[in-house]
Amino acid sequence: MSRCPLGTVVFGGAAEDAFPLLKIPLKETVSVSNHAALAQFCRDQEIRLVVVGPEVPLAAGIVDDLTAAGVRCFGPTAKAAQLESSKSFTKAFLDRHEIPTARWKSFTDPKAACSFINSANYPALVVKASGLAAGKGVIVASNKEEACKAVTEIMQDKTFGTAGETVVVEELLEGEEVSCLCFTDGITIAPMPPAQDHKRLMDGDEGPNTGGMGAYSPAPQISKQLLQKIRDTVLQKTVDGMRKEGVPYFGVLYAGLMLTKDGPKVLEFNCRFGDPECQVILPLLKTDLYEVMQAVINKKLSSSMPVWFEDSAAVTVVMASEGYPGTYPKGLEITGLSKAKELGLEVFHAGTSLKDGKVVTSGGRVLTVTAIKEDLMTALQEANKGVAAIHFKGAIYRKDIGYRAIAFLRQSRGLTYKNSGVDIAAGNTLVQKIKPLAAATSRSGCNAELGGFAGLFDLKAAGYEDPVLVSGTDGVGTKLKIAQVCKRHDTIGQDLVAMCVNDILAQGAEPLFFLDYFACGKLDVEVAQGVIAGIAEACKKAGCALLGGETAEMPGMYPPGEYDLAGFAVGAVERGQMLPQLEKIADGDVVIGVASSGVHSNGYSLVRKIVEKSSFDFSSPVGISGDQTLGDLLLTPTKIYSKTLLPVLRSGHVKAYAHITGGGLLENIPRVLPESFGVVLDALTWKIPEIFCWLHKEGNLSEEEMTRTFNCGIGAVLVVQKELAQEVLKDVQRHEAAWLIGKVVSLQKGSARVKVHNMLRALQANRSLSVHSHIQGKIQANKVKVAVLISGTGTNLEALIKSTKKPTSFAQIVLVVSNKAGVEGLRKAERAGIPTRVIDHKLYESRTEFDSAVDKVLEEFSVQLICLAGFMRILSGPFVKKWEGKILNIHPSLLPSFKGANAHKLVLQAGVRVTGCTVHFVAEEVDAGAIIFQEAVPVKVGDTVETLSERVKEAEHRAFPAALQLVASGAVQVGEAGKIYWK
Repeated sequence: MSRCPLGTVVFGGAAEDAFPLLKIPLKETVSVSNHAALAQFCRDQEIRLVVVGPEVPLAAGIVDDLTAAGVRCFGPTAKAAQLESSKSFTKAFLDRHEIPTARWKSFTDPKAACSFINSANYPALVVKASGLAAGKGVIVASNKEEACKAVTEIMQDKTFGTAGETVVVEELLEGEEVSCLCFTDGITIAPMPPAQDHKRLMDGDEGPNTGGMGAYSPAPQISKQLLQKIRDTVLQKTVDGMRKEGVPYFGVLYAGLMLTKDGPKVLEFNCRFGDPECQVILPLLKTDLYEVMQAVINKKLSSSMPVWFEDSAAVTVVMASEGYPGTYPKGLEITGLSKAKELGLEVFHAGTSLKDGKVVTSGGRVLTVTAIKEDLMTALQEANKGVAAIHFKGAIYRKDIGYRAIAFLRQSRGLTYKNSGVDIAAGNTLVQKIKPLAAATSRSGCNAELGGFAGLFDLKAAGYEDPVLVSGTDGVGTKLKIAQVCKRHDTIGQDLVAMCVNDILAQGAEPLFFLDYFACGKLDVEVAQGVIAGIAEACKKAGCALLGGETAEMPGMYPPGEYDLAGFAVGAVERGQMLPQLEKIADGDVVIGVASSGVHSNGYSLVRKIVEKSSFDFSSPVGISGDQTLGDLLLTPTKIYSKTLLPVLRSGHVKAYAHITGGGLLENIPRVLPESFGVVLDALTWKIPEIFCWLHKEGNLSEEEMTRTFNCGIGAVLVVQKELAQEVLKDVQRHEAAWLIGKVVSLQKGSARVKVHNMLRALQANRSLSVHSHIQGKIQANKVKVAVLISGTGTNLEALIKSTKKPTSFAQIVLVVSNKAGVEGLRKAERAGIPTRVIDHKLYESRTEFDSAVDKVLEEFSVQLICLAGFMRILSGPFVKKWEGKILNIHPSLLPSFKGANAHKLVLQAGVRVTGCTVHFVAEEVDAGAIIFQEAVPVKVGDTVETLSERVKEAEHRAFPAALQLVASGAVQVGEAGKIYWK
């Protein structure tokens, strides 16, 4: 902070004599525990930012109090800091939000803790003081006796004082321990380079635990893919979880993780920069730290993400006092500091002070020596040189900091192109699959055989005498996003071809051949084949050959499941038939509009924003029959005009053709007109598809926005002489819907080149054409009343709420019941405006009594259907019988296989390649009711319980709402003998 280019003066809150070593001016010493005095000091000194380093002041509420006094602070509030100050709070939080961590239990009674250690069905050998213990309150025991001894020392002997009044006993995890930190403004996270510290006192990870004897960053064991997983499943979920619980987290979040065979799991959180991790991470920060902190406080981190030095590594080595972490001497003179500085190293002071002009020891961990070099090996060597140059009596330090990383880097891993993410075999497979598709597009002049370095086209064989070549290129834009969300890849190829061939028609050119470019991060052969099959089919419609293309697999360029497309069309026109004929266009010429099939392929960024803000999503049913989704409607492919319009264009009766593409009606028509002319159009003369009416209404769009962004039902326009207009119109109407929509006019200076009259009236008129709106679909007046029973976070509840909030839903959630108070699911329901009830099962002597209480509440709300969403109670026989055919449950496997608990574990043990989820009616026998809906999920090589569970849960979020709609609509019912009947 002292190096901030903004000229910041930094004040410290520790002993004054330590700070001259760091060249930071300290004007006044203020007690950190006296928040009122500290706030006054900040006001007096006009301090604009307070950065809280240690955990104790954070837990004491220093950020709360200074913020309330009008002083800007960097750091979490006391409630948010519970992630560090209370181990038991953290473990419960992790469980609530399904963030991976070790199994655990907390205790206030030492006897109960020891009993649990001896009886647990996993190695319960990690004992933690729940409160703050200066980084030393964790004992990793080697056996049960040691673990029980640790409980006694912490709880009875008060080794860590009041911090040990509650202990957390955890499962001992195996794997690499790493540290992943991030900046966060409560919404956005900005991960820092991963680090690894060394807790044990001596080389080889021997000796007692300490606050840390050294660290290095970045940790090469954490690949980019693993870091992304940690970002998504730990850091972002934690920040999101805190925000959802009404305790937004600001500042630095430090996750101590164990890289287990089942994936990363949280060991602990710190609510600050760790020591010694801070000494190796911040030197790698390229962006000014002050600016990052301001972005965090201003909640603008997403627009001010920090930048880090690449191709650099940092190693820090701690020098500690003899006897540490026990008792140690103080006041020992330290020499060699200047020599370390001459070596270009950073020396960070911790337990030092000035005495009679000399630097002496005053703490357990005295100082750290940090080296920043181009690689870890060099950095470690340089740091060790600095440590060797610094002396004080009895100094303890490790010489093997970073040894795990170095061993990892020295491994011979025999990298291949496939290891880096490019699968040549998959690419070859794709080529073989699409060769016959391309060959089917052969035409005169070209045989469309793939596999060569280039494609050939014979213009003479195609019948041309004096041709001019015409080329065009285009993409599909963000319509691709909708195709990818809807998993519809068969039509997007036509959009690509149409956008290119419709463009070259503007010169009167016949499309001869086409080339495509397909780019992705990870090649999915099936998806790519579907896209290219669509391209080939569209080439046949356009009359051009698919002559070649490029498939680019580029790991890291695109997220999983995403791809991009580009197309290139080449056509030809005889020199005397080229368009537009600018010299022939005159005042009074008629404009013919040719119908579009819908939105075509422009304006989809706006379309997606409108859908996002509406009550619909791409899966919403539309149309009177509801057999089409909004996504299907928006994916209607762009019309290809070349075969139908080319004969008309070659007739000599057309003066100009314009493709209505990006820029809509307003910007495309002028591209084929002389500068002295414009057009006047009347929107009442053509039929506007209702999708545009819906977009106009839902987006509250202006007439100008509509006509500048969308084609509004006109995919192409022709300019013809007035006397020939009817003849040309009839020719066009043999194949396409078309209308006389306007005329060419001479422009007056400063007037618009395209005027569209009556657009608002036309949009409103077309919107009311039918009683059953094409977009609005069927909306049930009397929705089925649903209650959801939960016990925890309610992830499936959230999906059910979202589904039933849609106007097309046949069901309405009228009640959420939990057998546990304070769970996240109740908060989700309350935020959605749904009534909640807590019926604690512990207050009832039997299941029947508990179920009777639940039944009474269900009757109170006139409930007709029940959904069990993570409800951890087995319902009694009488209750199930009463509600037969009206209780839905979801199970994380494809029933009847893998019933009961631990389904994912059983799936992996069985070695099956496909699992999934099942929504079924509840019967008295567990997981035996009639099946309503199933969704399959592939089991991938290397899957763990956690990774498989995550993918199955995504399927559950789709399956449960779908099943509820089937039952609520009456499409599915239970008949005699518990069998399903479909209507």
